[in-house]
Amino acid sequence: MKRSILFFLCFCLSISLFAQSDNTYNLLPFPARFNGKDGRFALTTTTRLVVAPKNAGAQAAAQLLATQLKTASGLPLSVASLTPALAKGKHIFFNPHKGGKCGPEGYLLKVSPNSVVVEAEAPKGFFYAVQTLLQLLPTEAFSPKKVENVSWSMPACDILDRPRYAYRGLHLDVGRHFMPVSFIKKYIDLIALHKMNTFHWHLTEDQGWRIEIKKYPKLTQIGSKRRETVLGHNAENYPAKFDGIEYGGFYTQEQIRDVVRYAAARHVTIIPEIELPGHALAALAAYPELSCDPAKKYDVATRWGIFEDVFCPTEPTFTFLQNVLTEVMALFPGKYIHIGGDECPKEAWKKSPFCQSLIKKLGLKNENELQSYFIRRIEKFVVSKGKAVIGWDEILEGGGPAPTTTVMSWRGTSGGIEAAKQKHNVIMTPSDYCYLDYYQANPAQEPLAAGGYLPLEKVYSYEPTPAELSPEQQKYILGVQGNVWTEYMRTPEQVEYMAFPRATALAEIGWIPQGPRNFEDFAVRLKEHLKRLSFLNVKYSKRFLDVRAVTQFTDEGQMQVRLEKQDSDSKIFYTLNGKDPSTSSTEYISPIALKKTTTIKAITTAGTKFEETFFIHRAKGKPYTYTGTLADATDPERKRLTDGQVAQSPRNKAEWVSVTGEDLEVVIDLGEVRSVTKVSANFLKRIPYNDFPPSTVEIGLSQDGATYKEAISQPVKYNLEGEWGILPAVADFKTARARYVRLRAKNAGPAPAGLPRAGKPTAIAMDEIVVE
Repeated sequence: MKRSILFFLCFCLSISLFAQSDNTYNLLPFPARFNGKDGRFALTTTTRLVVAPKNAGAQAAAQLLATQLKTASGLPLSVASLTPALAKGKHIFFNPHKGGKCGPEGYLLKVSPNSVVVEAEAPKGFFYAVQTLLQLLPTEAFSPKKVENVSWSMPACDILDRPRYAYRGLHLDVGRHFMPVSFIKKYIDLIALHKMNTFHWHLTEDQGWRIEIKKYPKLTQIGSKRRETVLGHNAENYPAKFDGIEYGGFYTQEQIRDVVRYAAARHVTIIPEIELPGHALAALAAYPELSCDPAKKYDVATRWGIFEDVFCPTEPTFTFLQNVLTEVMALFPGKYIHIGGDECPKEAWKKSPFCQSLIKKLGLKNENELQSYFIRRIEKFVVSKGKAVIGWDEILEGGGPAPTTTVMSWRGTSGGIEAAKQKHNVIMTPSDYCYLDYYQANPAQEPLAAGGYLPLEKVYSYEPTPAELSPEQQKYILGVQGNVWTEYMRTPEQVEYMAFPRATALAEIGWIPQGPRNFEDFAVRLKEHLKRLSFLNVKYSKRFLDVRAVTQFTDEGQMQVRLEKQDSDSKIFYTLNGKDPSTSSTEYISPIALKKTTTIKAITTAGTKFEETFFIHRAKGKPYTYTGTLADATDPERKRLTDGQVAQSPRNKAEWVSVTGEDLEVVIDLGEVRSVTKVSANFLKRIPYNDFPPSTVEIGLSQDGATYKEAISQPVKYNLEGEWGILPAVADFKTARARYVRLRAKNAGPAPAGLPRAGKPTAIAMDEIVVE
């Protein structure tokens, strides 16, 4: 792709402008400062990788490059020490940088037709320079075997590159689903390829303890195994269904040492996470004396979610955790230990005479302050061993952690903002932008996931440093991290599909300088980068190439469907007659006007398919109001109930308008008095998550908006037992005329006894109100 000066004015002011060139530079993450030039450097049988004497970092990086290029090209490349004769040749030189421009992770790279010169101040810089060199070469450079008929050359350029953030991380939860050591190493390779520097290894959970602790063998003998695993989504069936198959796995300490060595060779630091005081059920199953009710029998969790059984803040518990952390700290040489601190219910502590006595003894106000006491005790111990603590943003509650603690902000950005204002170091990982277990395309067509919706372009839009912070406070933002929670990822292939290419977007966010970002340019570079991932056998997602539909309405009320895609290189072809489209079908040029309910089918030249039915009815595009206020939170623009698009699946509640603990009442203004023969709406049933259909639905019609007649009240019949689903409510009118349509859905009340969330308020979730 030819890169123009205009693009870089838009892309980032801190990236230096460069002369136009016909060369292609599909680099990810893109360098901080870049200047493209004409000409190419060709690799030949005489090319050598020349290293300055006594520079181990340069030697290791050069050897890495030589090994991969020999594999892919077959050229007899080798690493050689600098000599006067080699200095005059057409070679790749690795030299120490003495100008102070690179920092610990940066590098200088100059590619010309006569030589390639790499400079760095530290081993990481040389390593990251090699990642860039491999990306400058043909994509086949990533091949695991020799590739024929390739011109082995790279385009000329000048690069001065260094990362924006010191912390650039990717997380992996192995507590829910265990991943083999071979995949952990592959995951680390992918982290390093993208110039990330941290692997956050989530090793303990309610559903499994995954790290060997010599002093407490039952943690792996008992805590690493669950008797079975819930089938489908956690909210899919009531009662829940299970597979009946024992599931387990853990890493021995020798395996962990091996992984740590492997990561260190790739300049990746591993941060282990030992969850406390919550998410502790696997540990309690092994050692129930660590709970607030030692007489109770605990089992490793077989479902996903949050559990009330947590560590009790007794002296034996602190002794246990200190012993565990002592072994963990001996395995991981990095600075940080992650201790969790998130999602810790307080019910067990409220019921515990010991905890209530301890609260009084310590002069604490409540259980939140008791958690703060718990966290500070553990932090004091970790710091005494020369390490530092990271915790999820809940650790700010109840008085907060000690000043040396780093906060990982996941519940939005507010935790990170507050932590930075309190002068805590912060790692930003808000779920809305950084949770890679969320759906990345239409949930109805995607593998089962936790929920939420996080397409690639939204990830790429994220700015990790909050504008609300002052320049001084912004210095506490260490960086950004992507999180991969594996409730619905049983295999490495599923992890790869969910993580990439969204992790690639986060890698670029963490690396490039602050400023405007151009997603279209990123997407073009990404298409070439995906070919590299293919050579590495990564089962990445291509869903960013999908077609997406948005409805819009003209001033005359005509509904139009706008088809959108992120792939600027492909074309869309569509049909409206139910037939499968081909490249001979109508090409999409502008929004499609619909006069009746229609199914649009489309394909792109990138190979993706699209199909959705759009509903034309009397209320399409019409305004409406809510009697209550809660619905506005899920429908702030007040378009979702009349946009002509019907929620396709119970998988993602984000598609629905929802209220919790109250009735849902909405009034639609049709604009004029019209005949109305039928009104219908769909409601969501997800009993384990307390999404209940309404007990009754009342649909009324009015000509003046004040007096409603011919109201039809009907119960919504359903069984608590069974699968989740979508339930319709339909009211038929024979000869009615109305301008206003009112729908009242009565809340089902608190969840009945015996249900997972018994006694708690239920929610009503509703989608499109179709008026015919």
